Amino acid sequence: MRTPKIYALYNLIDWLNLKFEEINNPKKYLNNSQLDSNAWLSGFIEADGHFSVRTTTTPKYSRVECKFELSQRQNDHNSRSNLNFLEIIAHFLLSSVKAVRVNRPNPEYRVRTTSLNGNLVLENYLSTFPLFGSKYLDFKDWNKVLDYFKSGQFKHKDNIENVISIKSCMKDNRTVFTWDHLNKFYNLD
Repeated sequence: MRTPKIYALYNLIDWLNLKFEEINNPKKYLNNSQLDSNAWLSGFIEADGHFSVRTTTTPKYSRVECKFELSQRQNDHNSRSNLNFLEIIAHFLLSSVKAVRVNRPNPEYRVRTTSLNGNLVLENYLSTFPLFGSKYLDFKDWNKVLDYFKSGQFKHKDNIENVISIKSCMKDNRTVFTWDHLNKFYNLD
């Protein structure tokens, strides 16, 4: 476990160990392994990640952005900060943590990829530790848009219609779901 949720787990372990004499569950340390050494981040992305494609088209100005975002409240329900593990994720993605919604009752921290290199780190990680839910499909579409940027030859006039078409089928707009990627789910052969 990498987040402050470990303290709730510690409380449960303490309670179980006190309640039942025959149980003596040890407490594990906070996981400080490298993010690219296991699938923890993939699971976290599946739960709370957001693949974003933004298009702006005006007669004078066209813009396409391909980003990944991950937001968490600043403090958990026990007032423990989520900043530490988000900084680790941000560093891994060549990004930073920003405080957002600071004037609301539950301010948040956000990690957002802001560079091609950060997106490439994420692409490589998710190739090694893939997503398995419907977010996988959004990642694949996001990756199609990222491919335009990887070539270094993104032409707004030539590609913007393709990007808009890809974006129009992502997230809540998705009507076609394919689950072929699950054929590899925990394939032990």
